[in-house]
Amino acid sequence: MPLYLSKFSYTPETWARMIANPEDRRVAARSYIESVGGRLHGFWYAFGAHDGFTLWEAPDNVSMAAVALALSGGGALGSLETTVLLSVEETLEALRQAAQVGYRAPGA
Repeated sequence: MPLYLSKFSYTPETWARMIANPEDRRVAARSYIESVGGRLHGFWYAFGAHDGFTLWEAPDNVSMAAVALALSGGGALGSLETTVLLSVEETLEALRQAAQVGYRAPGA
């Protein structure tokens, strides 16, 4: 199954609610991805441009998009960005296929 790395930030209102009522959001994140047949591999909070990161596994892009749309529409996040991750093997195959594309730079 494909892996997905998500970067998210909470709204100030969400942080206020969590300060008033701390909870382990891994439990919720796990239930969201499991509802589409996926798996949560990790959940981390961070300092910096994003408040946290998740590593998900989902059956396909549509399933992951469904989770991302539900999270984005829920109002607790100020931002959510998800990146599809490729394994080394997938990247090697893509490199082999890229040699067959026949790209020509503009003006060349």
